[in-house]
Amino acid sequence: MAQSLELLLIQFLMPDNDARRQAEEQIKRLAKDPQVIPALIHHLRTAKTPNVRQLSAVLLRKKITGHWAKLSPQLRQLVKQSLIESITMEHSPPVRRASANVVSIVAKYAVPAGEWPDLLPFLFQCSQSAQEDHREVALILFSSLTETIGNAFRPHFADLQALLLKCLQDETSNRVRVAALKAVGSFLEFTQDGAEVVKFREFIPSILNVSRQCLASGEEDVAIIAFEIFDELIESPAPLLGDSVKSIVQFSLDVCSSQNLESNTRHQAIQIISWLAKYKSNSLKKHKLVIPILQVMCPLLAESANGDEDDDLAPDRAAAEVIDTMALNLSKHMFPPVFEFASLSSQSANPKYREASATVLGVISEGCLDLMKDKLEPILHIVLGALRDPEQMVRGAASFALGQFAEHLQPEIVSHYESVLPCILNALEDASDEVKEKSYYALAAFCENMGEEILPFLDPLMGKLLAALQNSPRNLQETCMSAIGSVAAAAEQAFVPYAERVLELMKNFMVLTNDEDLRSRARATELVGMVAMSVGRMKMEPILPPFIEAAISGFALEFSELREYTHGFFSNLAEIMDDGFTQYLPHVVPLAFSSCNLDDGSAVDIDESDDENINGFGGVSSDDEAHDEPRVRNISIRTGVLDEKAAATQALGLFALHTKGSYAPYLEESLKILVRHSGYFHEDVRLQAIIALKHMLTAAEAVFQGHNEGPAKAKEIIDTVMNIYIKTMAEDDDKEVVAQACMSTAEIIKDFGYMAVEPYMPQLVEATLVLLREESACQQQESDSDIDDNDTEHDEVLMDAVSDLLPAFAKSMGPHFAPTFATLFNPLMKFAKSSRPPQDRTMVVACLAEVAQDMGAPIAGYVDALMPLVLKELASSEATNRRNAAFCVGELCKNGGESTLKYYGDILRGLYPLFGESEPDDAVRDNAAGAVARMIMVHPEAIPLNQVIFLFLCYDSLSSLILMICHFFWAFLSIS
Repeated sequence: MAQSLELLLIQFLMPDNDARRQAEEQIKRLAKDPQVIPALIHHLRTAKTPNVRQLSAVLLRKKITGHWAKLSPQLRQLVKQSLIESITMEHSPPVRRASANVVSIVAKYAVPAGEWPDLLPFLFQCSQSAQEDHREVALILFSSLTETIGNAFRPHFADLQALLLKCLQDETSNRVRVAALKAVGSFLEFTQDGAEVVKFREFIPSILNVSRQCLASGEEDVAIIAFEIFDELIESPAPLLGDSVKSIVQFSLDVCSSQNLESNTRHQAIQIISWLAKYKSNSLKKHKLVIPILQVMCPLLAESANGDEDDDLAPDRAAAEVIDTMALNLSKHMFPPVFEFASLSSQSANPKYREASATVLGVISEGCLDLMKDKLEPILHIVLGALRDPEQMVRGAASFALGQFAEHLQPEIVSHYESVLPCILNALEDASDEVKEKSYYALAAFCENMGEEILPFLDPLMGKLLAALQNSPRNLQETCMSAIGSVAAAAEQAFVPYAERVLELMKNFMVLTNDEDLRSRARATELVGMVAMSVGRMKMEPILPPFIEAAISGFALEFSELREYTHGFFSNLAEIMDDGFTQYLPHVVPLAFSSCNLDDGSAVDIDESDDENINGFGGVSSDDEAHDEPRVRNISIRTGVLDEKAAATQALGLFALHTKGSYAPYLEESLKILVRHSGYFHEDVRLQAIIALKHMLTAAEAVFQGHNEGPAKAKEIIDTVMNIYIKTMAEDDDKEVVAQACMSTAEIIKDFGYMAVEPYMPQLVEATLVLLREESACQQQESDSDIDDNDTEHDEVLMDAVSDLLPAFAKSMGPHFAPTFATLFNPLMKFAKSSRPPQDRTMVVACLAEVAQDMGAPIAGYVDALMPLVLKELASSEATNRRNAAFCVGELCKNGGESTLKYYGDILRGLYPLFGESEPDDAVRDNAAGAVARMIMVHPEAIPLNQVIFLFLCYDSLSSLILMICHFFWAFLSIS
């Protein structure tokens, strides 16, 4: 076989395609015989040309797995010996690397079986050889062996780390330093133990040095490995970076600022800054790196994109993602410098900088929403000015920014509708389709949160939108439909005069079948659902059948986005029709089941780069290589399927909620899906599953009412749901999902009473404690730096939901909540420290007020601890804090018994300013009046009634005065 195989290998490498094809067929036939292994080994060691030796090694790597078990011990020994000789004696670097790859595969079977005890000692010896080639190939082998026999290295980990560090600092060979860099990346990827990973911190200076040398010599692909290593270090929960974070940031900023480097290299550098902002934001604060980063990132927004460049790699786009991530995690430190950049750039003669000015304000609006709400006037001055700019790119950025403001700066942005809406209306007639498209987006987002304020603009708005819908290209029609949907939602019944025309137009869109038109069909389907929500059941029900028929037929078109929007359409119909939707359940529930059970569409990218020098090597593969395990380089998920699954999951919950008992035939299968989706890998699907599980409980109560087995079946379902919620609270890593589990738990307590959750109270209380201590999986902070209370930001998404659990417990348990409250009190009060944000303190005060209201007399034991906090909050500069404090002080007085009497003077002095002209908030006055009434109710003798009545008669708000009289009437009834 050896002689014939050599000729075939030579023939396979010839440029003649026919000759290659013939050789490939014969090699495939020979490769099925185990004797091909010694033949290939022979050619690996003796072939005269490096190409033949390399091809022999490549084929060995592919065939050795399938034949290894069939080889005699003598042949196995020959293979191992020959591979070692090839590595140490071969002069061709590609052949050495190919042989090293074979060693990696053989080691996977031989090392665990104890058949190759000499391998690791040989590698350590080789890595310290005086020959550069030996050191390099040993490091290459260390890299590849981590994927096959990584566990065998564990006893030698300390020695390996010392070796890698030494090789990173090798002064005589750049090839060795590069191989060591790659090996470090492989070991980091393999290592899970935090204590072992921490030791890599001391590697960072050497990694940076090697990377700089590689960039200087044009080896950008090698420098990228450093960014991959930093990525691993950043994502690790272990404290890996320390003071080196400054060096990493500076290196990354240098790289992303260098316009002479490849887009991918610069993108990798920018991505590191983004990961640091996401995972190590406290380190950026501690080392004062926010400003230096912004000084590079903000100007990058104004960098002109290369026409040949992939949009995803464009520096301006990547910089925007970094700034967005930083705003979400470092809002307090971000807004001032970004606003300064925007203000200066808005006056620039360079249109790219004027564009960057509007863009950056839009980008930070989600993360910096609280700070931006306080500065809306000057911010809108910049952006509305940009909307009138002579340059299209600047107007487009301004439209984008307005859309972001409308989405994130609610409700404050709506109060500026008189200045914003006319500007958007003008932009709808812009000469540029791009500006028009972004303006429709801005209009859709802005109108979504409007109410009756939209009515004066309704007619001109709908005139423009209906005209655009009939005369614009497809992409503009789609955004136009989104805008009409938002207008319909805001106008509600006032939209009725326009509904018929809109629905008639949508019929044409909902029958489109060409691939390029399906996105428009999806938007039209969504819009019909939104119009239905606005005009109501009576007007929609008679005309629904053709729309439902068109929606169902869309599922045959294999377009995920259309299916996603159609599930939303059916959800809207269920909401307006309630039990009237039952007739459609047999048609729509199976469609939702089908979407929920879809394959995720994972796409795996396999790294075969080691064989890149052998053209056509893939043709000689066989079924054997299914056993081979090449490195997985990248995994991507089709996001369209995720969105579809989330929409279908939401639909199941809404179908159950609105059809209740009629949902019985689908309850069991729906629960199976929701249980599965509650542990799904993506948070959007988990979130919808958590919401839908509560709706299933509502349906189950109706389904099992009056059944003999009803209570047992209902308990089985509530067991399932509560166990998922408790597990989610403790273990889920997404704050929004955990917050929803808390809110759903509170709703269950409210709807089903304490007895429904009584068996789970110990676990619920423990989960609540973990959240109040900020120790749950979704609250894990980086360990590289301490968190300063003064730098803490209010966690609105999560902690507001957690704090709502305590009043839910109190309302359902009454005075019996007291022992549990004693456990939760101190962790809750941590959020009331003066160093915490005002939103934290008012969250605590509002929570305590509701607990006092429903727990009753046991709150007396906490009056002395709480009263200083509440009195201080009465004088807060924030209206919400004053309002909650006034409510709380009233409930403490009402239920706190004699222990509150000594505070009456301080309370009245604290409440007095809230009745004056300096108090701008009527709700604060109302709560203050209620507090005084409660004080009179429980201790009238302690109140100077003549002064209090005079104070109330000076009230300048008629509604508040009427409310006050009611409070008084109630109070005096109580004491008479």
